[in-house]
Amino acid sequence: MRQLISVVLAAALPMAGWAADGAAPDPAEIIRPAGDSDLSEFQWVNRPVIVFADTEADPRYQEQMRNLERGLDALAARDVVVLTDTDPTARSSIRTQLRPRGFMLVVVGKDGGVKQRKPLPWTVREITAAIDKMPMRQREMLEQRGIGTGG
Repeated sequence: MRQLISVVLAAALPMAGWAADGAAPDPAEIIRPAGDSDLSEFQWVNRPVIVFADTEADPRYQEQMRNLERGLDALAARDVVVLTDTDPTARSSIRTQLRPRGFMLVVVGKDGGVKQRKPLPWTVREITAAIDKMPMRQREMLEQRGIGTGG
């Protein structure tokens, strides 16, 4: 139980900073078109979450984007950048690399490895739970609490 409380508090602490200064994350900084981006540009800096669809009119895409927009604070606290790709004819580098069929949500770790592929929309809670289980995120949470930084 004590570990659970520690994990919950560690996840909430980064959000306290935004509440203190009143500034919420800018959606344009977190959610953007994949365009000419390459996954390698995010390695060791961000955790890309890529949302693919064959069109912006796809109801699954629309639901996913609503879910993400409601959880920007939690995503920003985990260094997430959301990349969207709704044009299969553009053959973006990321689309070519990940080869989605229709709607697909992909969670990529800071190491550049694909951690999750989902054919249906996920809530921010599900996404952040998957991220919080990653070893690098576990280390980040410990460091934020001041544990394990002494080497």
